[in-house]
Amino acid sequence: MTARLDFTSEAFFRDPPKAIAALRMSGPLVATRFPLVGDVWITTTHDATAQVLKDGATFTLRKEDGDVAALRWWMPSFVRTIANNMLTMDEPDHTRLRSIVDEAFRRRAIVAMEPRIRAIADGLADELFAEGRPADLIQRYARILPLAVISELLGLPLADRPKFIAWGNAMSSLTNVVSFFRLLWAFRKMRSYLEQQLQAARVQGGEGLIAELVQVEREGARITPDEMVSMVFLLLAAGSETTTHLISGSAYELLRSPGLRNWLEQDWSRAGLAVEEFLRFVSPVQFSKPRYVRRDVEVEGVRLKKGDRVMVMLAAANMDPAMHDRPESLDLERKPNRHLSFGTGIHFCLGHQLARIEAACALEALFVRWPKLGLAVDPSQIHWRKRPGIRMIAKLPVTAEIHGTFAAAAPAMADRSPVRAE
Repeated sequence: MTARLDFTSEAFFRDPPKAIAALRMSGPLVATRFPLVGDVWITTTHDATAQVLKDGATFTLRKEDGDVAALRWWMPSFVRTIANNMLTMDEPDHTRLRSIVDEAFRRRAIVAMEPRIRAIADGLADELFAEGRPADLIQRYARILPLAVISELLGLPLADRPKFIAWGNAMSSLTNVVSFFRLLWAFRKMRSYLEQQLQAARVQGGEGLIAELVQVEREGARITPDEMVSMVFLLLAAGSETTTHLISGSAYELLRSPGLRNWLEQDWSRAGLAVEEFLRFVSPVQFSKPRYVRRDVEVEGVRLKKGDRVMVMLAAANMDPAMHDRPESLDLERKPNRHLSFGTGIHFCLGHQLARIEAACALEALFVRWPKLGLAVDPSQIHWRKRPGIRMIAKLPVTAEIHGTFAAAAPAMADRSPVRAE
């Protein structure tokens, strides 16, 4: 039997724990139809998710002909070029490409960037209401910060930031086949732009990861020109889009939950712990990319056949009561917190340290600069984009003053833990 659940509905995004709990009742893997993908199995438990992610020999990101599993026959060739990146590669190509950029994302290198990240966040917080009130926290803050950071890391010109923002907005609008074709224009523009930047680095040199990729290209055949384009595209897009929605989703939870916010504002050294829980509870990346099953296999008692497709549901793994006590509650002091928001196995997120630091810096800079920041609308007026696979708030209007009515609409905290929201 195929489960029927609209993964792009307002009800699903507004209350994922409820929808996920109902879905899990059908089993650890559930057959369903997913937008743009079609018939697919999805995992609903932590253990099933981890098994699929760790077993790259059985669950492959490539079809038998070597094509990317997520691509459909009608997608144009330049989309295939962009999609042909290390995120969609099995071994040994995955390690070959990841090793080129691994050093730049090691903890030591990322921690060294923290003062600069905080400086960018402080500057953006200062300018939040520069164009009037209320301000959309996403467009004025949450989207710009990750783009600014990854742009500096890549060595892209600051003056080109408006282009990145426009492309990011285009990617956020992807909801169905029709919007996918509208997105093709943005993809084509991005590819052309990145090719120009790579060529400029070949001629003029420069600073940042793009210049380092060019140097690797000169030293040998470890990366092809098309792989360089797809690598920079992946770092620019993946390095900003998901962190945008982690920041905005976390800020939203704090804005509507005074107890959580007060606890965090009392001691910002707690931000790292809080971000881990936001990663679990908000789960910006809800699903992995589709994988093909290479052989008949059993996962948590469910038989899958060779040729089946499976997608891990990271959000469901993060809400599994077998792994997390009271998973439907947002508990900023949760320990241990074995969320899978960054995945596991060889494709564990390259930028996990960067995302953590950006989110912590973003929240602290925002609420320190604007201690009375409040929602400009009732929480019931906040909506999510109908983008399958990613949980993203469409707009998050905020004011410099807490509005009494909207603050009162948040969950009452008087008789509950100050760090837990039901």
